[in-house]
Amino acid sequence: MNELDKVFITHLHVDHFGSLPYLYQFGGWNGRWEKPLTIYGPSGRNPEDGTRHMVEGMLQMLSWHQDAFDVFPSGNDIEVVEYDFKDDGGVIYDVDGVKVSHWRRSHAKDGASAYRLDWTINKEESLCFVWTGDGRPTELDIEYGKGCDLFVTEVQTELVGLASIVQGVPAFLTRYTIDTHHTSGYAAGWLANQVQPRLFMTTHMEFDPYYNNETVAQVREHWKGPYHFGAPDMIVANITPDKAWVREGIIPDFPNNRAPQFNLNDGEVFRVPVPKNSRADIQEQEIRDLEIDESLYYPEGYHPELLKEWPLDRDLIVPTEVLPESMKRGMGEKQRMVDEMRKAHGLEPRSVHRKSSSDPYRDTREDNTKDQ
Repeated sequence: MNELDKVFITHLHVDHFGSLPYLYQFGGWNGRWEKPLTIYGPSGRNPEDGTRHMVEGMLQMLSWHQDAFDVFPSGNDIEVVEYDFKDDGGVIYDVDGVKVSHWRRSHAKDGASAYRLDWTINKEESLCFVWTGDGRPTELDIEYGKGCDLFVTEVQTELVGLASIVQGVPAFLTRYTIDTHHTSGYAAGWLANQVQPRLFMTTHMEFDPYYNNETVAQVREHWKGPYHFGAPDMIVANITPDKAWVREGIIPDFPNNRAPQFNLNDGEVFRVPVPKNSRADIQEQEIRDLEIDESLYYPEGYHPELLKEWPLDRDLIVPTEVLPESMKRGMGEKQRMVDEMRKAHGLEPRSVHRKSSSDPYRDTREDNTKDQ
């Protein structure tokens, strides 16, 4: 989880950022110790409607959790890049040939945005990806999404009467929701035909047998090109300059955690920061005194050496040369991949776990940072 250090939020409906507290806290606990989690998101009509205000509220909500998790080595720096939602076409990220721009979406309330990612491969080749987020289609979607390789938008299939029966929701409420907030199947297909992407996908959609065929029929009213559902979860779109295809993601049969990733190349150091808190700082001694004696539940002949206090009063710093090879392979995999990729594109090496100063938009936008 410490590999995820940038999040682009389209708007502040909770289903579009609800996992942020988990990513923030558990990513920081799981090795994101030396770089912040950076949140990019729109402003609102008023300061309290913007992304920064949401993050400030999240930090207040997480006060107990953060204090408790600070008995571990943890990283809880967070930065907010809040851009002007009205700055259609504004660039909010432009690093190493990767550029992200945004524009307004019509989603019942000001402060909803779409994103376009442009990636320069070389002097002759580039790729483009649009993620519209939620909203009704507008002329801005056509202007800024025109000709992109992959165009992904939301869709709400118009089966209002049937949905009313199946979901038990009054038909007028479904009709009103689509017509004030969302893109219908017919509208999605029409929009795709205007944009003319190499691959068109829809998401934020019902994925039920009684919906799917009708979704395709509505989209196909206007769009005859390549089309695929962005559902169910773990659908992967592969785009190259000359090919585009969709596949299912490769995931393990059983849940597991990937090892946190660091730069463990020779000459580097592996640093584990000292925790900010101890249990004595944040917990009364009385409740610890009431803990059950471990000898009552460990089997006879077995009693591990318990680690109830952090063993150092300073950061643990280990030269990578003395780390076990298995640890270097497991926790250094991402760095090796990034090194190869950056070399192939003629870019300077960059650490995967330390803050980079190459993002000019992090430091030059006035009041764009919230550090905790």
